[in-house]
Order: sequence, then C-alpha cells, then structure tokens
Amino acid sequence: MPNVLRCLAAFLLLSLPFAVPAYAADPDAQTAWRLLDYIAVDYPAAVQDGEVVSEGEYAEMGEFSEAVRARLDALPPTDDLPQLVSDAERLQLAIAVKSAPTEVAGLARNLARELLAAYPMPLAPVSTPDLGRAGDLYQQHCASCHGVTGAGDGPAGVALDPAPIDFTDESRARERSVFALYQVIEQGLEGTGMASYAHLSAEDRWALSFYIGQYAYPADLAQRGEQLWKADGALHREVPDLGTLTQLTPAALAARIGEDNARAVTAYLRRQPQAVEPEPAGSLALARSRLAESTRAYEAGDQHAARDLALSAYLDGFEPVEPLLAARDRALMTRIEGAMAELRSRIGRSASTEDVRAQVEVVDGLFSEAEVALAPDSSSGISTFLGALTILLREGLEALLILIAIVAFLRKAERPDVMPYVHAGWVGALLAGGLTWFAATYMVSISGASRELTEGFAALFAAAVLLFVGIWMHGKSQAGAWQRYIKDKLSHALSKRSAWFLFLLSFVVVYREVFETVLFYAALWSQGNGGAILAGGGLGAIALAAMAWAMLRYSRRLPIAQFFSISSILIAVLTVVLAGKGIAALQEAGWLSVSVVGVPRIALLGIYPTLQGVLTQLLTLAVLIAGFSYNRRAARVVDPRR
Repeated sequence: MPNVLRCLAAFLLLSLPFAVPAYAADPDAQTAWRLLDYIAVDYPAAVQDGEVVSEGEYAEMGEFSEAVRARLDALPPTDDLPQLVSDAERLQLAIAVKSAPTEVAGLARNLARELLAAYPMPLAPVSTPDLGRAGDLYQQHCASCHGVTGAGDGPAGVALDPAPIDFTDESRARERSVFALYQVIEQGLEGTGMASYAHLSAEDRWALSFYIGQYAYPADLAQRGEQLWKADGALHREVPDLGTLTQLTPAALAARIGEDNARAVTAYLRRQPQAVEPEPAGSLALARSRLAESTRAYEAGDQHAARDLALSAYLDGFEPVEPLLAARDRALMTRIEGAMAELRSRIGRSASTEDVRAQVEVVDGLFSEAEVALAPDSSSGISTFLGALTILLREGLEALLILIAIVAFLRKAERPDVMPYVHAGWVGALLAGGLTWFAATYMVSISGASRELTEGFAALFAAAVLLFVGIWMHGKSQAGAWQRYIKDKLSHALSKRSAWFLFLLSFVVVYREVFETVLFYAALWSQGNGGAILAGGGLGAIALAAMAWAMLRYSRRLPIAQFFSISSILIAVLTVVLAGKGIAALQEAGWLSVSVVGVPRIALLGIYPTLQGVLTQLLTLAVLIAGFSYNRRAARVVDPRR
C-alpha cells in the first residue's frame, strides 16, 4: 500500500466519528470500577454495627479492595493516580476496621467517580437501546443462572458460590446503575461465576442492562412513572439524557425526588429509555442544566469540573442544535458560540465567581432567544430553502477553490494522467459523506466532540499542505525561466507518490466541507420541508458547478506566470483561513484552551476572538510572507532585472 493510503486510513480512523470511539477504555480501570461498585452495594451484607455478619461476604470485600489497589498499580501513570491510590488505601483500611456501611459505600463511590474522571470509559450507548429483543437475550444467556424471572434461582446457579444475583431484590437494585450492570455484563466479575459477555455487541449488552434493571421495578409502577414524567418538567432536568440515565442509581434519584416517585420513574425510564432523548429545546435544557452544574462546581472551588461541565454544555447541549440554528439565525448562533467561549475563558483564567455567574446569565439569555428561533412555527419553506442553499454554497466554495487550483495546475503542467487521482479524491469524499449521512441518521449519534475534532484536524492538515503549496506556486511565478522549467522539469516532477498525495489532499479538503454540510442537512431534514431542502441543495450544486466551469475557463486564458501568482495568493489566504478554523474547532472540542481577546469575529476568514487562533494565523501569515520574500530574492539572483 502506498504511504499516502496509510495516511488516508489513519485520517479516517481518527476523524470519522462512527469508525472508532473517541477513546479506548482501560480494562484495568473498568475492572476496578466494577469492583468498587460491588463493594458499595454488597458491603452492608458483610458488616453491620461494626460486626461481621457474613464471613464469606466480608472476605470477599477484603479481596475486592485489594484487587482494586492492584488494578490501580497497573494503570498508566497520570497526575490523578497518586490520589486514587491514596483513596484506595483508605477504603482498604475502612474495610479492615469494619467501618459503617455508609462510610465504606461513600469511599467506594467517591473513588469510582474519581476513577471515571481520570480514566474515561463509555458511559452510555451511542443511540437509544432497542429493548425489543432483550427478553430473548436474557433467556438465552442469563436465565439458566439468574432464573426466568430474575430471582437468582436458575438451575445452573445452584452450585455457584457466591450465588447468582437476585435482580428482583430492590434493596440491592436501588444502589445499582444501568452502567454498573453493563460493566459486569461486558467484563464479568472476578471471584464469581459471572463470565464476560463481551462477544455480544455493545447494543445488545446495553439492551440487556436496561432489561435486567427492570426486574426490581414492576410494570405497574412504570404506568405511574410515565404519568409523572409527562406531567413534571422538573424530572427532565434530573434525567436530561441517556448518559445521566445510565449512571443514575435509583437511590440517588430518590434523594432528589422522593422514594415513591423515584421507584416509578425508574420503572418507566428503564423500559422506555427513548423518553430522555432531547428535542431541540430539550437539548438546550441539557445545556442549561450543565451550566448550572458548572456554576455550582466553580463556586465550590472545583475549577476542573466546572470547565468540563461548561464544555459539556456546549458539546452535548448546544452543538446538537447548532446546525439547525445556523440555518435559521446564523448571527444568533455566532453570538452563542462567542459567549460560551468567553465563559470557558473566564473559568480557565480563574475569574471571580461573580464574573462567571454573570457570563452564565448572558448565555442563558441567548438560549432563550435560540428556543424562539428553533420553535417549529419558526420554520417555513422559504427559510429552509435559503438555509439549504447558503449552507451548500458557503461550505462548498472553500473546497471548490482548492480543487480548481489543483485541476488548473495539472492542466497547465500538461499532466492529464494525474487528474484521475484528484477526481477519485473528491468523489470518494462525496461517497464518504453519504456514509456519514446514513450513519448519523440510522446508526449512531455523532457527538459534538467528534464533529469538532474531525473538522479541526482536517482543516489543520489542509492548511499545513497548502502552506507549502502556496509558497511553491509563488516561487514559480517569480522565476525568470518558468517556461523552460514547466516544459523540462514540471512534467516529470509529479511522481506516483505525488499523485496519491493529491488524492489525499482533495479527499480531505472536500470531506471536511461535506461532513459539515451533511450535519446541517440532517438537522434541517429532521424538521420537515424535504422538498425545500432538495430545491435549495440542487440550486446550490448547480451554482457551484457553474462557478467551477467559469473558474476553469478563466484559468486557461491566464499566462502561466500570472496563473501561479494568482493561485499562490488564493492558496495563501485559504491557508490562513483553515489554520484559524482548525484551531477554533479544537478549542470547541476542548482539546485547546480558550483565551478571549478583543478582535472581531469573522468566521468567513477563520478569524475568531481567541489568542490561540489569532497567534496561529499570524504565525502562518509570517511563514507565508517569509516564503514569498525568499522567492523574490531568489528570482533577483536568477534575473537581476527583476
């Protein structure tokens, strides 16, 4: 395989949000988390009032706490690891001295939370679990040990020590989250008869987790839970999304809304998890909830948690509705992006609590405006048509300019044999865009972080390539013997490797824009007016084709020196633009810090009011100016009359 194909494969694996998860969970961290959850839930069965009530259970608690400590030693070192080890030793000591169950459970839960923060693992399914076949999966894989009704009385479990878990035991089930059930199903549990079911798909494991989590909460409770859920909007703020639902224990929910209500809501949501899927306004409600949590964390002195929650407000709450809002009111979308960046900047520079709270109020007010703009009655055929048209023109023009420069250059160089590589690149990008549409619609939910990382890395890759291409083209426009160079050298300068590199460049620059366009169109399509979307997109495609034809025809008439000169300037501008956009996307994904500065926001030019973005663009511009200056000096050496 040529090197460039390896690069393309790596780029796809890193950037396509449906190819791989954003991170791979460390198996030692997963095992340690499961053991901690088991300790928190089962320790009361081992110790009561400082006395051991079950020697077997108590020995198991000691064994599990030692296993947690050993798993921590095997984890990759991080700044958080020493504190995790210290907390694990505190837990071991608490078990050794037979501390109260509430104390041990608190230590175990706290350590589990810290472990998740330091070594992230998938916390929720990528899409709503399909519980339709979960019953059959349970009978096939679980009933022999846990019993047909989940009571832990299956025939194969009689000889097991410890005995299989009784899923109908509510006193135990109220301390266990769906996420905890998923972890045990995926990894198994050391020291018990519970084997790993990692061979099942993630979708099946999540479906089983929700199904098993129903046994302690009868169906008649679910009817009351549905009534409560539909009547009380405050409940939606308590369980705003799948991630919260999978991690929330019934006991924790009971502490917020009362025991009876928590039992009913748990019974309902574990049978109908799709009920927590947010509509556009619900997504903004999630963003508001995250901002409120961020404010509380900041006031409590936890700056790290405040930053993460503010980032989640953007990526998980605002980002899903950003495409639709951009189509209806792009100026408002821009103001919200700027306000949320300013909030993250204030948190990052340790601003006063009053300043952070004031900025949260600004963002909340903008969210109110967004809810009005996103209301169903705000959509019309004309607005949808214009949105589809302008999105395609805006996203397509940037890629078109780069492609036209490449195609025109190859024509000037009389290298038609390389042209198929370029065409294969942009056609492949369109096909990948179609797969993205299918995946985003039917397979997975593309997260805000995945979207921003894809755009950011693609933009920076294209900027790095175009930086050198622009300087090279400018050099050819300055050389006095350019005609001889073109005839004698350029026609042989494009090797097979160069041709594959042009394929990669054309793929990346087009896929970046297609990826953005697909997400915008998917958001528009979900709101109806399909005919208006197709009409707007069709007109936009025709307009782009007409512009491509006109630019190619004009470029044919240009003398080669003038062509190189104009192309080098165009590519230099696009390089600076892409550098700014790449940095902005990585900042929005939380990969780079945000330091707001007082410069105007001009998204068309990739200018965003952050110190990191502005400095990157200035550095890129400085390299271009230095390269162009060197070309002019070199040209004077060749031809002193210049």
